[in-house]
Formats: sequence, structure tokens, C-alpha cells
Amino acid sequence: MLDLGRLRALHAVAQHGSVGAAATALGYTPSAVSQQIAKLERETRTTLLERRGRGVALTDAAHLLSATAGQVLALVEHAEVALEEQRGAAVGELRVGAFATAARGLLPAAVVRLAERHPQLDVRLVELDPPDCLEAVARGELDLAVTHDWVNAPLAVPEPVSRVRLGEDVADVLLPVAHPLARRESVTPEDLAGERWICQPEGTICHDWLVNTFRGAGMEPDLAYRIAEYETQLALLAKGIGVALLPRLGRGALPGSVRAVPFRPTPTRRVFAVWRTQAGRRPAVTTTLAALRDCWEQRETA
Repeated sequence: MLDLGRLRALHAVAQHGSVGAAATALGYTPSAVSQQIAKLERETRTTLLERRGRGVALTDAAHLLSATAGQVLALVEHAEVALEEQRGAAVGELRVGAFATAARGLLPAAVVRLAERHPQLDVRLVELDPPDCLEAVARGELDLAVTHDWVNAPLAVPEPVSRVRLGEDVADVLLPVAHPLARRESVTPEDLAGERWICQPEGTICHDWLVNTFRGAGMEPDLAYRIAEYETQLALLAKGIGVALLPRLGRGALPGSVRAVPFRPTPTRRVFAVWRTQAGRRPAVTTTLAALRDCWEQRETA
């Protein structure tokens, strides 16, 4: 009989393209993944991986077995969901992903709530950008994730994934307190023409939103400082360097030398919880969704 763990290792290599990437996705070491596949080769008496330069490639037999493994793993998940649903309790491990500000501004309260009300539920949290969260949920590496997008930079949801909107997160323009616009009630793209922007790196949703917004107004923003961490952006602003657009979720208190000014039109990102549709009946998933919704509502009324 084929071992399920070894099939999962082969399937992960096929999905991610390398032993190292598969190990990262599964939470194993590359050596452990290689050992699993070597054992599977002995069980099946078939060569599954071939050396190609510094890496490996799946043989035709491995591609065939990986496709079957995907079907088997889906059936196993279906059985696990059915059993958990029958028990009616949120138990076992739940792998959750979230983008940085949600991991800071929403997930702590939700994790505490779940630990208090469902002590047999083991929540594991990983910080990932929204596109990576969606892919990980679709592949079964995460059970649930919190993602976001902007109206003018929507995020496509893969076929096997369901989502529910948790709410909307408003962003403000952050300015050094000595900036001429810092005392304004609001600012527009035209007001900020020629400013040196602190922004997320290229390829991120927040970066794309900023660029699309200014291009829509017929301008090209000067992206002088491309910084991933909001804390570093705030450190620059506190020294009088640049201007930035930061969402309110997870932002925390601002330094006294930095002022938040509303932007017009109001930049709003949509925050979603996503999960594999097949796992939507799991009590672990439904209770976590409820906790996220409650914590979001409490955050808004705080």
C-alpha cells in the first residue's frame, strides 16, 4: 500500500517544481522530502526523480503518480472534513495565512478568542502576501487565509477557493508634521504632484494601487523609497523624509512628528477571508471565520 505522506511529498515537488520549494511548503527539510520520495521509489520500484543539472525533474511515471496523488489527497481531505463535521467540534490543526497588517492588527485577537473557546484547535499562523496566501489555500498548504485587494487592483480568486468579505480598510496619506499639507483636512492626487513617495516594492498590491491611482489622474508618482515594512516607512516619515499612503489596519499609534491626512477619493482596500470550498463545512474553518468577523467588528467599534 502506498504511503500517504510519501505521496504528499511527491505531489508537492510536482506542484512547486523543486525539492527545496516542496520542503518549504510542507514545513519539512529538503532531506526529509528526498527521503520520502526515495522510499516511494522503492515501494513502487519506479524511478520518480531524475537529476537535471543542479536540480531534479519528475519522470513520466512521477507525473502520472502525482496526478493520482492529488486525487487521493482530495479524497482524504473530504473524509477528514466529513468526520470533523460529524463530531461538530473545532479540533486539530488549522493553518492560517495573513498579510502583514492583518497578522498584526486582526489575527492576535482572533487567535486568543479561538484558544479560549476551542482549546482543542491548534492554530498555526504564517505571514504571506495576498497572492501567495491565495495560492497556498488553493494548493491545500493553508486551510484559511486573510487577504486584501483594492478596487482598481483586484485579486483573482482561484476556482477551488471561496471567500467572504470581512470589511473595508481605509488608508491615509502620512506626512511629516512640518509638511505644508499636514494641516489640511484632506488632500488629492493633484495636491501631491511632485512629492517623493515612500511605497511598497513593485509587484505588491499597495504599490500597484498607488501607481494606478496617480496614472488615473494623469500623473506618474515619484516612487523614491520602496520599503516593504510599514515601521521603516514611519521611521523615514518621522525624520521628515517623503510622504506615504498607509492603511489603518495594524498601523498603531503614529509618532508625534507624523500626521495622517485623509485622501480624496478615499482609498479603501477590501479585506477577505478565503478557504478551500471543499473544507467550508469544517467546524475549525467555520468557527475561525466567525472569530475573524467578530474581531473585525469589535476593532471597528473600538
